[in-house]
Amino acid sequence: MKLLRGIFVLIGLLCQPAFAETLTVSTVTRPPFSMPDGDGGDTGFSIELWNAIAAELGAETEFRRVDSFGEMLSAVENSEVDAAIANISITASREEIMDFSQPVFQSGIRILAPVDNTSGSVWSAIFSRDVLIAVAAAIGLLFGGGAVMWLLERKAQPYFQGTFKEAAFPSFWWALNLVVNGGFEERMPRTILGRMFAVVLVVSSLFIVSIFVAQITTVMTVEAIQSKITGVNDLYEKRVGTIEGSTADQFLDRREVTAIRYDQLDSMYLALENGELDAVVFDAPILAWYAQTRGAGDFKLVGNNLVPENYGIIMPSGSALREQINRSLLTLRENGTYDAIYRDWFGQQ
Repeated sequence: MKLLRGIFVLIGLLCQPAFAETLTVSTVTRPPFSMPDGDGGDTGFSIELWNAIAAELGAETEFRRVDSFGEMLSAVENSEVDAAIANISITASREEIMDFSQPVFQSGIRILAPVDNTSGSVWSAIFSRDVLIAVAAAIGLLFGGGAVMWLLERKAQPYFQGTFKEAAFPSFWWALNLVVNGGFEERMPRTILGRMFAVVLVVSSLFIVSIFVAQITTVMTVEAIQSKITGVNDLYEKRVGTIEGSTADQFLDRREVTAIRYDQLDSMYLALENGELDAVVFDAPILAWYAQTRGAGDFKLVGNNLVPENYGIIMPSGSALREQINRSLLTLRENGTYDAIYRDWFGQQ
């Protein structure tokens, strides 16, 4: 029995992963999950979570910060590092070539847009081309009606006397008041043709004003609808940015939304700030962090999660670390360490 027990113990020891003095972990800057701390170190939710896992494993960590998400994934796929952590979405395609830990964070894809692009702009509607054309047409009709009345009444009453140049504005003013207020009682047309034309003008104005108001209302409504971004269906025909190769990029491709792809978050944010983009689509917590810290109230998340996601830690395929990391994660959740780290970065769950 002692011999058999010894064999089982030996087998158990051989099955335990042999950690190097230092585990190499790749990461990429994705605030608030991973970012430099300003003192040559690393910080963020994912960094603190990994440090807690490493403490459970009894291992030291060497972080390797790379420039792009794809570079981080390639380092894991090629077994150049022991693991990688940031905001790494668990997907079937990635699972085929790498190993994932249990989920470490619930996330999703959302839309970030400028605040003034999430509601219709009244001024942009008022000064739109169609409204300006309608206003110009109305002014033209009033000038035309005043000119006709000047021709008919210039010899019958002093108000319309003089050259057309002299009477142009008084005639326009008369037509405007006739349409809006019913005219001047003391300047009622005196000629038969003038009175007939005035009646026609008043009756016609009822339809003209209705059409004019309907035109402006339609243009303002369409303008407001077109400029408002509330969900994915509003992204068509808009300038939309995302990170190349991300799950958000894949989602937009499935929905046939044309997107401008960026390698770096900073370049995408800069394009948004400079008005080169109408919206960006990416991981919800990262966009929320940007809106709260760097966005200065000029940007906000709109709509609901487009796609729910889970983040995980990735390791080379067949890594012996996977089981140990999963056990450590369970321990951290059970002893409250995970919740404490979460609250530090995101508040209550």
